[in-house]
Amino acid sequence: MCGIAGMFDRSVRQRVVEADVRRMLGALRHRGPDEFGILLDGEAGLGSARLSIIDLRGGTQPISNEDESLWIVFNGEVFNYIELRADLQARGHRFRTASDTEVILHLYEEFGPGALEKLNGQFAIAIWDASRHRLFLARDRLGVRPLFYSQLPGGVLLFASEIKSIFSDPRVSRELDPPVIDQIFRFWAPLSPATVFRGIVELPPAHFLIADGRSLRIQRYWTNQFPPEAGPAAASSGDRAVEEAIEAFRDLLIDACRIRLRADVPVGAYLSGGLDSSTIASVVRRFASNRLVTFSIGFGDDQFDESKFQRRMADHLGTDHHVLRANHADIGRAFPDVIWHTEVPVMRTAPVPMFLLSGLVRRQGFKVVLTGEGADEFLGGYDIFKEAAVRRFWARQPRSKWRPLLLQRLYPDIAGLAGSNPAFLAAFFREGLGDAGSPWFSHAVRWRNNRRNCRFFQDDSLAAAENPYWDQLTSILPPDFARWHPLARAQHLEIAIFLSQYLLCSQGDRMAMAHSVEGRFPFLDVRVTEFCNRLAPSLKLRGLCEKWFLKKAAAPWLPEEIRRRVKRPYRAPIHRSFFNESTPDYVRDLLAPSKIKAVGIFKAAAVEHLVRKIHANSSVGETDDMALAGILSTQLIDHLFIRHFPLIAPLSEADSVKVCQVPKSVQTVLRP
Repeated sequence: MCGIAGMFDRSVRQRVVEADVRRMLGALRHRGPDEFGILLDGEAGLGSARLSIIDLRGGTQPISNEDESLWIVFNGEVFNYIELRADLQARGHRFRTASDTEVILHLYEEFGPGALEKLNGQFAIAIWDASRHRLFLARDRLGVRPLFYSQLPGGVLLFASEIKSIFSDPRVSRELDPPVIDQIFRFWAPLSPATVFRGIVELPPAHFLIADGRSLRIQRYWTNQFPPEAGPAAASSGDRAVEEAIEAFRDLLIDACRIRLRADVPVGAYLSGGLDSSTIASVVRRFASNRLVTFSIGFGDDQFDESKFQRRMADHLGTDHHVLRANHADIGRAFPDVIWHTEVPVMRTAPVPMFLLSGLVRRQGFKVVLTGEGADEFLGGYDIFKEAAVRRFWARQPRSKWRPLLLQRLYPDIAGLAGSNPAFLAAFFREGLGDAGSPWFSHAVRWRNNRRNCRFFQDDSLAAAENPYWDQLTSILPPDFARWHPLARAQHLEIAIFLSQYLLCSQGDRMAMAHSVEGRFPFLDVRVTEFCNRLAPSLKLRGLCEKWFLKKAAAPWLPEEIRRRVKRPYRAPIHRSFFNESTPDYVRDLLAPSKIKAVGIFKAAAVEHLVRKIHANSSVGETDDMALAGILSTQLIDHLFIRHFPLIAPLSEADSVKVCQVPKSVQTVLRP
């Protein structure tokens, strides 16, 4: 795991110097504090800040191929690198290290961009082709590892694992993009490839970029796929077929965990007390390790605490268990640090405890943890899938009085919605009921409800627009999307927007890498996800029982109370974290009317009304909580990145930096 950065002057007007790359790497030190490497080749420079996990002694980047015409820096892991290496050796490739990084480079040498289809991993890759003056960038299928770029006037392309690294270049302007903030308030995340900063874009998941002096091309190499609704599935409802599918799934998941334990450092696991993380920890404990260290988050607020189930699972497995307890004040104090690492406003405080937990992991001497992310998206675990199923069922008889009563069984964790009277629930969920053919039917209620927070925007045109993002949303839909089962369509939206753009970013990579910790996700193994996509929808969502298939598959591994417990989404307190007996000074400062007006995104009077409502101990529902988190984090983004961006120290002479140059033989013989 690493942070990567670099630049390419496509106009070849000036040489990249070492100081340029040192400055960019200085902003990524937290991602890879173990060692640093730089490649310089005239108009191009690549840099790596390495977190050493595989081949501790020999894997220093950048790494070249045999004739040193190709060079790579790499952020992430390729878990099937041992198998790929054996095949490449049989093809005549020679290796200098035992690292997965070198495997990627030789695979690219052999197959070009087609190499990406063979990788089972989580990665952001930069390869410099010295013979062709060509830069190749690529990102993993689901966007586990981040990669951003910006094009400056004159033809300079900058790229990095984090935006702050790009901002370290004094030529880059820093400016917020209000329509993207509006996207975040509606969808909880920017719609790829946008970022909250003008002129900075992300390389979307499952895409690669090729740039040379003549052109810059971006291309998708993989897409999430489901079979047609009437097509074959991996398992039908027949008992024998289901049992065979369960056995096949268990084998895949066990192997996904096994290859994610490939490391030259100890590997731990997160344990939330829920089905997903408990399943992963059980697999690791039973099939791959005699000793397992687990980590959990506990809350001082009982409304969010799941410590009882975490302890029950840790005792069941006999793990060496560590708990980080987060109270309201802890979350409020850490929020600015979290926003510095997310580099994007957030609508919840849930990333904060994950940030604090990764600090505990690092203090315990661990660099790698396995987690349960991905099971909800690929195996039908979210309440929104049940909501869509109930609404479709209701839509077939819209005048029915008993069908909407099923809505009472949803969202028991959301204050103000759980326990509401049937008439209120029916009215709330009825809007759009007749539009069951819409591709957005499953998410329409959520997006409509989120839109209420647009009332805080100073730009009334944003608040007035029903949905100005249809074209961007349509671009994430595969050509055969309309032929999929409704559950598959809902899953795809959740995977493409929530999982890739929020969960794996703000709550995943950024919170772990803030403390130099790498998260690994067995449920996101490409073999596992593609298998899950082929399952019959009735095996994922059976009636209103979520993740039925996973519960059956994990039955031999888990205590009954863990397997059968009602899903409780991971959440963290919001308004009580900012307004309590020790309210942080930055909260008062950034939410003051003068600061709201100075930033110019929100209406000062509307924000002031929200703050008064909180101070008055009035009922603060989920929507107001999300508005508070979004407003405060946006104000922090402006404060940290626009008005007070710090002078980040570049790598110094005290840092151990490996500096490489492309040999003159390559420059003179291979270059035109």
